[in-house]
Amino acid sequence: MGLDIRIDLPRTEQSDTYDVAIVGAGPSGLTAGIYCARGRRSTVVLERNMAGGQIALTELVENYPGFPDGISGFDLADRMKRQAAQFGAELREITTVASLQPHEDGCFSITTDQESIRSRAVILSPGVEAKRSGIPGEAEFIGRGVSWCATCDGALYKGRTVAVVGGGDAAVEEGLFLTKFADKVYVVHRRDELRAAKIAQERAFANPKMEFVWDSVPRRVVGDQMVEGLEVQNLKTKEVRTLPVNGVFFYIGQIPNTAFLQGVVERDEAGYILTDELMRTSLCGVFACGDARSNPLKQIAMAVGEGALAAVQAQRYLDQLECPLPAAGGQRPAWGGPTVPAASGERPGSGGAGDTPTP
Repeated sequence: MGLDIRIDLPRTEQSDTYDVAIVGAGPSGLTAGIYCARGRRSTVVLERNMAGGQIALTELVENYPGFPDGISGFDLADRMKRQAAQFGAELREITTVASLQPHEDGCFSITTDQESIRSRAVILSPGVEAKRSGIPGEAEFIGRGVSWCATCDGALYKGRTVAVVGGGDAAVEEGLFLTKFADKVYVVHRRDELRAAKIAQERAFANPKMEFVWDSVPRRVVGDQMVEGLEVQNLKTKEVRTLPVNGVFFYIGQIPNTAFLQGVVERDEAGYILTDELMRTSLCGVFACGDARSNPLKQIAMAVGEGALAAVQAQRYLDQLECPLPAAGGQRPAWGGPTVPAASGERPGSGGAGDTPTP
């Protein structure tokens, strides 16, 4: 739990109700926590693992503004965490959210594996997790040679041979990290060119420890007690061969941690949360931001910006609940839903006069 430095700042009229509950403590959730707590709103941040999300497992972040020499993902996450706590946000780690339920009085109940939390507004930033390949041997060798985190497990493969499956930024960057320990790193990619950033590609191609297995997909993880090989098939020639590896790291995509939201807010076909341009979901009083939101870019800078916007709109929503416009008659503000663009004039989450949202 973070250090609460606020002075004489009650939660709400009901002491057991927070102004804002934030689900997820990655970059977007922590940023939202900073903004809400700094705005003197009682704020709780719920994180199923440790704060930081996926960046906490990243060895080096080079593209986040303000760090020309780069910064470790763990250090960046820790700074965000301490900043949120400094303003009074409460952080509850190792807390898994099981459900979100709206109530007739306009508040929400968030049920976790430990307790039930009540809040007047909710910001969803549950993040994503690595996608499983589903090939034989993957599940059987978890913890015995199969991994999704080079930063976590790379040191276990000093002087050994590993395979990285994937061709995007995560696969290439984590593959480069593994060369610090392993003698050889195979990169297995289903296409004949990488999708990673050009600078990462240049480093990978220049690294003598990396060998690329093009146009190929994994078919089976081979081994007895531990991983001993990865069977791959060339998609063009149909040739099957087994790479002699001691470990396999999968980076083949991500899935959003939004199963608990089924039937609660609108999601797309892949499970990503749908919002409008103001981060408003289909449920009045609930906002979303970060990698679990349906957006075209999964980057830290994007997540931070979305977290800031979601927090500002949540606070404006609360402001209008407390001081409704005369036309609202003291009722809960109207809500447009995730696919409805912001209308002109004031409504919860919109900028109102003098602060028109970008169309």
